[in-house]
Amino acid sequence: MGAKVKYTAAQKERARKRRWENIKKNRWLYVMFAPVLIYYIIFKYVPMVGIVIAFKKYNAFKGIIASPWVGFANFARFFNSVYAWRLIRNTFLISFYGLIFGFPAPILLALLLNELKDGAFKKITQTISYLPHFLSSVIIAGILISFLRPETGLFNNIRAAFGQERIYYLIHPQYFRTIYTGMGIWAGIGWGSIIYLAALTGVDPELYEACIIDGGGRIRQTIHITIPGILPTITIMLILRIGQLLSVGADTILLLYTPSTYETADVISTYVYRVGLIDADYSFSTAVGLFNSVIAMILLTIANTVSKRLGETSLW
Repeated sequence: MGAKVKYTAAQKERARKRRWENIKKNRWLYVMFAPVLIYYIIFKYVPMVGIVIAFKKYNAFKGIIASPWVGFANFARFFNSVYAWRLIRNTFLISFYGLIFGFPAPILLALLLNELKDGAFKKITQTISYLPHFLSSVIIAGILISFLRPETGLFNNIRAAFGQERIYYLIHPQYFRTIYTGMGIWAGIGWGSIIYLAALTGVDPELYEACIIDGGGRIRQTIHITIPGILPTITIMLILRIGQLLSVGADTILLLYTPSTYETADVISTYVYRVGLIDADYSFSTAVGLFNSVIAMILLTIANTVSKRLGETSLW
């Protein structure tokens, strides 16, 4: 280890003055950043104090401090329950399907939009693809349920037109993951393509010209220029997506699933909702949620480390 550098009082004073001058120079940037910082402190970091109830037998009347400690009993209770494996499996599989099919979808849409030369058609297509993002999950789920109705739904009407039997898709467990993944792609493909379209603007046009001179067509330009040009962006987004591999939102699933589809639809977040808010078992639900967050952090760290070693692109 190298020797610790010692600074004189004069050097420290100059450094302090530079920092203060930098703050004064960029004071309006700090003013604009302040509300965001305050929001995250109040609504994201302060509530983290409540994590401690995962290690207690929480009693709302006694409060967090007075509630007795139980150590890892809540975690042991979860892993010994009959639902643990089902919840982990369903959460992982739904997220994995979203990663395999949902993650490439915005990239493909961005590549296709980038090839369009008709400006008006391109804008209309982008606008249509963005629209589902601005609709609430309740509306999205309602539209999907209407499409899947056995009597009047679009998909069942198509089946009936080909002489097949009508199916009530939402009560059959084997269809749920496909339905949820498809809905996620439909709702997020347009909005997700924005960041890739922005990355595409940074690709040097001269590279395309050189490829054309060498006889390269559209496919060759895409493979050898476009995709490598946006690969760092794809890598960062993939790392973030892997970090969310066990973080499936409960809101949409709650709107779609039924007790008959718990076998494939029940995930950690919906279980936490039922146990924590409906059954009021706050300690147990916090322990399950904390386990989910820890696994997500581990996956994010592993993905970031692997990406940094292989491609020198990482979050940190």
